[in-house]
Amino acid sequence: MERRDFVKRGAGAAYLIGTSRAWARANDRLRVALIGCGGRGGSLIKEMFAVENVEVVGVCDVDQNRLEQRASQVEKISGRRPRAEQDMRKLLDDQSIDAVTVATSNHWHALATIWGCQAGKHVYVEKPVCHNVFEGQKMIEAARKYHRVVQGGTQRRSWGRFLRAAKLLHDGVIGDVYMSRTFLTRYREPIGFKPNQPPPTWLNWDLWLGPARQQPYHANLVHYNWHFFWDFGNGEMGNNGSHYIDVSRWFMGKRLPSRIQSAGGRFGPKDQGQTPNVENSTFIFDDGRILECQIRNVYTPEPSQWHFYGTKGYMHFQEDIFKRKFDYEIFLGTSEKPEPDMGTEPDIDHYGIFARAVRENKPELLTCDVEEARVSATYCLLADIAYRLGRDLKFDPHTERFIGDAEANAMLTRNYRKPFIVPEHV
Repeated sequence: MERRDFVKRGAGAAYLIGTSRAWARANDRLRVALIGCGGRGGSLIKEMFAVENVEVVGVCDVDQNRLEQRASQVEKISGRRPRAEQDMRKLLDDQSIDAVTVATSNHWHALATIWGCQAGKHVYVEKPVCHNVFEGQKMIEAARKYHRVVQGGTQRRSWGRFLRAAKLLHDGVIGDVYMSRTFLTRYREPIGFKPNQPPPTWLNWDLWLGPARQQPYHANLVHYNWHFFWDFGNGEMGNNGSHYIDVSRWFMGKRLPSRIQSAGGRFGPKDQGQTPNVENSTFIFDDGRILECQIRNVYTPEPSQWHFYGTKGYMHFQEDIFKRKFDYEIFLGTSEKPEPDMGTEPDIDHYGIFARAVRENKPELLTCDVEEARVSATYCLLADIAYRLGRDLKFDPHTERFIGDAEANAMLTRNYRKPFIVPEHV
């Protein structure tokens, strides 16, 4: 059954059942299904089982090998074999499932979330939560219309060192923050070239394509390198830049910009990738404040870091994500000596707070509600549009449309492939 038929015939009933189960069972088990069984999906299984009274009862992936791998992982942890499906719609039709965790490729995030909300499920969705701006808007509409708790997977919002730094900046420790600069440096080897060929027997190619246009299979798409093709990913800007821009705008207390500039290219040996491996983007706000983001997948000396500039001083924040080490320093006035360490906040369990928000019917508990996540994702999407068009863009942050620019506005959405259509009316 297509999702639109499900919505017509049973979404109302599923919504009521989902509401009674998820809200009324505050101390009972939360039954969750995982959609997308790649590397991140495997990590999320561990995070889900680490939360008290969360049970992974279903797994879904279009890759039969990965599906079997994650089903076995769940069985090993819990002693119970989860329901395993290649088509997420079959799991969404299961009224015993309270929530879904979405860890697919980017181009599936929004539709999986919308379908989940329509089916009465609460949703945890990985970053970037949407592949284009229109999708992000529809995700918010679906979450609010069906009264679903939807959490974005930008985990730094739950890490204590970031929580403390954000509070200090919001409290004015360096005065009025007028500018931020972030460097995301992550070296990546060229991906080479892979020929078009018939899809492997273990892969449901039609479901993998989903909302994207019909096209031949090649091995550079499945599984990781889809990030570097416009139909499926958003380049490094959407891949990890979504984390870094999220921190920048969170610390600055900003929403959407009014001007966007982006330039760069794909440097080094020629390969099949389409997205830039160097992208420098500037976002300018109505009040003149500036947020800059520089992304480099080529050799570069700087580590990944943020700088925040205020009228009384500045904050330098550096991280080593692989060692989970985060350090910030604050310099006031013209002093070259940092202030004494101003501490941290306790870490928050990012998946645990999602489960708690579902059980207590309190979306306000979330550290990254889908609205916050989709605003941060929108920055990445706007930067990529400016990069692809090769010119500066003016944007209305209230209507979320480019000003007097039909070509840019056409890139706020995509042509969807039936039946995988993000609907105008959710």
